Amino acid sequence: MRKEKLKEKIISGIQQIGIGVDNLREAWQWYREHFGMDIRVFEEKAVADLMLPYTGGQPQARHAALTLNLQGGGGFEIWQYTKRTPVPPKNKIHLGDLGIYAAKIKSSDIHESYAFFKERNLNINGICTDPAGEEHFFVKDPYDNLFQVVRDDTVFRNEKKPTGATFGAWIGVSDVDKARKLYSGILGYDVVIYDKEGKFDDLGCLPGGEYTFRRILLKHSKNVRGTFSRLFGPSQIELIQVKDKQPNKIYEGRQWGDLGFIHLCYDIRGMDALRTECKEKGFPFTVDSSQKHNETFDMGEAAGHFSYVEDPDGTLIEFIESHKLPVIKKLGWYINLKKRNPDKPLANWILKALKYNRIKNKK
Repeated sequence: MRKEKLKEKIISGIQQIGIGVDNLREAWQWYREHFGMDIRVFEEKAVADLMLPYTGGQPQARHAALTLNLQGGGGFEIWQYTKRTPVPPKNKIHLGDLGIYAAKIKSSDIHESYAFFKERNLNINGICTDPAGEEHFFVKDPYDNLFQVVRDDTVFRNEKKPTGATFGAWIGVSDVDKARKLYSGILGYDVVIYDKEGKFDDLGCLPGGEYTFRRILLKHSKNVRGTFSRLFGPSQIELIQVKDKQPNKIYEGRQWGDLGFIHLCYDIRGMDALRTECKEKGFPFTVDSSQKHNETFDMGEAAGHFSYVEDPDGTLIEFIESHKLPVIKKLGWYINLKKRNPDKPLANWILKALKYNRIKNKK
């Protein structure tokens, strides 16, 4: 198939949420055991030389791994500096602080997931209901990152795990309506599930949860489409704006890759069309890998084209156009995605073959 420039972007869903840690091996083991993130798409030690606006103007050595859970949802990009000590937030993170506050994790059975985490004595609150009447609960990992477990019935491959993977994020913003220009206008979260202002019982257990908030939960009106859409599936974004205090910026004075949720990443096709759209709507690319690596950035086991934009409060949103997929690395089976119809999903059997890249937990 001859490659042609797409006239519009195609979003296949959330590819991953980036998590900065100080010990990749330890964190990955924890995420495998508790969130089923046991598929290794790629793992690489290299120098990040394209993120200079967010790494103090200097290239930084890092160790990164992209991991998936085949029950569905986006992955985790677990990220560790190797020649620099990662920095924690300056202040204790409170609800409404600006940036990615929590990751959403999907579950087809909230009560079963809750029982699993409770049995393992994890840091969890009780099951509560959101303004739409949906049950959910929060769980914190050992590294002070917060995850909200929410119900979603879509399962790509039933592996009898307690949860699926990334289903979205909570993002603290200073102005919900301005933020929606990106999240609804470009990312396509155009359906409002609820838009409420006040004090909320289900947030009272969180640091800073006693304040008054405007919170809006968004989803897509159209199903995601494209290469990985069947695996990544639907997602939601919850924007949260504190009304009666001044929020802190979660990454104030820190670098991309420091401890915590560093970005939210979408798998896309049509980077040229997206670049134009983002610029026209006031969110120009702040990083674009094509400026140094022509069309494809080689990540060893995987390859693609990536870019970043900032939301109105500086929260980083990444876009990746994947060009190479390592399906079964032991057999040398890689798929050149540039030669495929970008609107056609990969066959289920191909995506399910990623199970042969599974990393088993240590006993």
